[in-house]
Order: sequence, then structure tokens, then C-alpha cells
Amino acid sequence: MDIFDFMTMLGGLSLFLFGMSLMGSALERRAGSRLRSLLDQMTGKPLVGFLTGLGVTAIIQSSSATTVMVVGFVNSGLMTLRQAINVIMGANVGTTVTAWLLSLGGIESSSVWLRLLKPSSFTPVLALIGIVFYMFCKDAKKKDTGTILLGFATLMFGMETMSGAVSGLSQVPAFTNLFLAFRNPILGVLVGAVLTGIIQSSSASVGILQALAASGQVTVGAAVPIIMGQNIGTCITAMLSSVGASRNARRAALVHLLFNLTGAGVWLAVFWLVKVLAAPTMLARPVTLPGVAVIHTAFNLLCTMLLFPAAGLLERAVLRLLPGEDGEKGTELDPRLLAAPAAALEKCRELAGDMAALARDNLRRGVAALTEVQPASAKELRRQEERIDRMEDVLGTFLVRLSGQTLTRRDNARAAELLALIGDFERLGDHAMNLLESGEELRDKDISLPAEDRRELRVLTDAVEEIADLALDAFRREDPAVQAEVEALEQVIDGLKEQLRSRRIRRVQQGSGTMELGFVWSDVLTDLERAADHCSNIAGCVAGLPDGNQGLHAAQTALRQQDPAFEDRVRRYAEKYRV
Repeated sequence: MDIFDFMTMLGGLSLFLFGMSLMGSALERRAGSRLRSLLDQMTGKPLVGFLTGLGVTAIIQSSSATTVMVVGFVNSGLMTLRQAINVIMGANVGTTVTAWLLSLGGIESSSVWLRLLKPSSFTPVLALIGIVFYMFCKDAKKKDTGTILLGFATLMFGMETMSGAVSGLSQVPAFTNLFLAFRNPILGVLVGAVLTGIIQSSSASVGILQALAASGQVTVGAAVPIIMGQNIGTCITAMLSSVGASRNARRAALVHLLFNLTGAGVWLAVFWLVKVLAAPTMLARPVTLPGVAVIHTAFNLLCTMLLFPAAGLLERAVLRLLPGEDGEKGTELDPRLLAAPAAALEKCRELAGDMAALARDNLRRGVAALTEVQPASAKELRRQEERIDRMEDVLGTFLVRLSGQTLTRRDNARAAELLALIGDFERLGDHAMNLLESGEELRDKDISLPAEDRRELRVLTDAVEEIADLALDAFRREDPAVQAEVEALEQVIDGLKEQLRSRRIRRVQQGSGTMELGFVWSDVLTDLERAADHCSNIAGCVAGLPDGNQGLHAAQTALRQQDPAFEDRVRRYAEKYRV
């Protein structure tokens, strides 16, 4: 092996790592829409969690990526620690799929059908299909499919380039002596852990080992501890991702480390005993590409068989290593969730629902303050208003970042819908705050509402509270049918507002009440009517009406004109809320 072979090997390694990264990223994007359904199936049943982890990792070809997502899910409250343990175990088994794909490069046969399975036979076709999809298709899913095919072709080409470059190493005594040094299993474990820790991918490091195995100088006895070390090294990604996360998220990353350390420690001891006591000649044989895949799979299955029944012990162990309650609430929208758009949107919707509930509670407090300001209630309203504002900032920023990811058409529409909705939720909170301030103004100026005004105001506030309940419940249930009811009630509220404004003006003219009362009264009516408008917008978003004020208002107007039952609904609400 000369300097040119060495340069070729580096080039092949670069292509291999780039292809794996390219394929993995595209697979993550392509599989994002499936992750929500997988998460929905995740219960406390260990087997379900295990199979979920196995399936996700087999799809995205990276146990590190799966574990990082798990840390994000735990940090955001989408997954419990016990669920995370089962998923992590499944991820370790799922990552072995890559080694089996790479082992196809070792097929040697005169049979045409078997030769067709060799990557060098079919990757050119995959590359051709991939470049056509990538360059000529505008659909994001087809582009991702093209990227997956190009990534796979690139990594296989890099693998073959590496294998060809290192084939001459069998004649290099120094290389042979290097693997003789791996007779010490601990050294092999350390090498595997360090290599994987550097490139942060056990699949990639196993691929490199397979390329070296093509030289015929890597023995079974050397490969086994290296693979054990590779499983330990892959934990570095999850450990780094847990920095700054909640205590439970750090526990999830620690579970990954303990699982791999325990499995490697137990089976390394067994391997050492077998090597010392039995000294089988099999360990001295050269390992093949499929042989590396077999060892990788067998080791991960044995670790799972050993520790799967002991998931409770692992949980108790990390609770002792990281004791205490998870008092510091994790980041509500963990950036790690961006890797799984469907799960991220589900979390965003959950937080938007919390935001809606806070706005509805504040609206009730604001209405109550118009007749009597309670200091404790006023304090809580202001506290929740600050929280609503913070949630809007957090959700808005995260949704904008999420929109920058490659999303499916459905996920993109859901993100746009949530962006519009949180603005309406925040404005509901603002109007509730305005109502509180109007109530405090009446109190501070010692202005009391006449009995007739109180009665009429009660009718209007009851209608506004009902429309808020209708709209926000429709959002929680994702029920578009409620929109017709909301539009009818909103029209009645508009009429009530004008009636109450006109009646107050007449009373002022008749000497009942002061001008100051009239000004406050006008502000109150405006806030209540605008709160109803935002409820109408919320119901319109849930019903899938066009974005933007013009499109939304046009759709609302069309509904009022085209729905034959609309006027009946209006009459029903007008009768219910008569002043």
C-alpha cells in the first residue's frame, strides 16, 4: 500500500460518511410523518416501546439519531423515562440493519442472480433513478426519495473504494501486527469506542470495520471487542444532546450509556473466558463482511436479552445516579424535536391547547372584574397573561423554525394553522386584560353600573363566554362543524354590542350616568365584541378556511350567505340573548 492507495482510502471514507449522512437525513425527513403514529402506539408495554425503537432506527439508519429524539421527547414530556428505556433498547437492535446492507458488498458468486444482489451491480441504477428524482421532481417527498437513493449509492461507492484501497494491506506487516495487538480485548473496546465517539455513528464505524475486513487481516477475535466498543462510543451523541436538558432527559441519555456499558462489560467478560479457557480456533479466523454484520447483530440481541427483563433495575439505577424530582421543567419546545416534525407539531398543538385554556380562564376573570374586582383574581389574571405572551413567543419562534424544515404538505398546513391560532389566543388574553383594567377604572373612580346596565351587560358577557367555549372546544376536538354555530352567535354579539352602545348613549342624554361611565362602557363593549371576532377566527382556522383576513372574512361571508340554516341559528341565539 503506497501513498496513493492511502489517499484513495481517505476519499472512499469521505464518500462513505457523506453518503451515510445524506441518506440518514433524507430518511429522517421522509419518515417524519410516520413518527407521530409510532409515538401514539407507545404505551407502558415494554415490547411496544422496543419494537418502536427498532422500527424507527431501521428506517432512519441511526441509533444515535433515535436516541437524541428520545431525549428530546422525554425533555418535552412526550415520553416517560420507562418508555425511553424500551425504545433505546430497540434502537440498538435496529441500527444493525446498516451492517447487513453493507455486507452485500462481500457477495462472491458465479450465479447471475446472486451477483445482482451485489451493490456494484444495482447502485448505478439507483443513482440514476435518484438523480432523476432529485433534479426533475418538484415534490418534496420525491426529492427526498431521490436523495435517499443518491446517499445509498454514494456510501456503497465509498465502501467499495475503501475496500479496494485497503486490499493491499494484507501484505503490510505493520497492519498485520496492529490487529495482533487486538488480542487484548480491552484495547479493541477502547479503539471501537474512540472511533465511534469521533464520527458519532456506530453504523459508520461498523462500515469502516467491514471495509478493513475486506483485507482479510481482521480476525473474529479482534472484531468482537471492537464492535462492543463501538456500541459504547455511540452514546456520546445522546450524552452531548442532554446537556442543558431536564433531569429526566439526562436520565434517558444515561440509560443509553448504562445499557451499552453493562452489556459490553458482561459479554466482554464472557468473551474473555471463552478465549482464555477454550481458545477456539474460530477466533483466529479472518472475519468477512457478513461476519461483521452477524457479530454486530448477535451482540446487540444478547445485550437486549440480558437487560430487557431488567428495565426496572436500569430505571432505578439512573434515579439513584441522578436523584431528586424533576423540578426544573424541561424546555417546552425542545430543539431536538425539529428532527421529528410530526411529533414537534403534536407538542406545539398541546401547548397551544394550554394557551387556549389560559385565555378562556382569563376571559372569565376579566368579565367578573367588571362587576367586582377581586385582588387575588386580578393577580392571577396578570400572571397568566404574562404566561400567554411568553407561550406565543416560544410557539411562534419554534413554528417558524419548524417551517424551515422539509415538511409534508399536511404538516406545513398544520404549522401555518397553529401560527394563526396562537395569535388569536394571545389577543383573547389581551382583551381579558383590557376588561380587568376597565373594571379597575370603574372601582378607582367609584363609578357603579346602574342595575339596567348590569343586566344588559350580563347578557352580552354570557354570549361572549359561550362563543369562547364553542371556539376553543372546537380547537381541542378539531371539530370544523362548530364554525356555523360560532358565526351565527358572532353576528348576534355584533348586534348586541350596537344595542347596548345606543342604549347607554340614550341614558346619558336622559341624565342617567356620567360621561366617564360612557367612555368605559364603550371600551368594554369593544373588547367583548373583538373577543368574539377572534373566536370566529379560531373556528374558521379549525374549519380550514383560507389564511389572511381578507380570505377568512370572505369565507365567513360566503358561509352566512350560502348556509340555508344560518338565519335559523341567528334567530335562536338572538332569542336566547335578548336584552
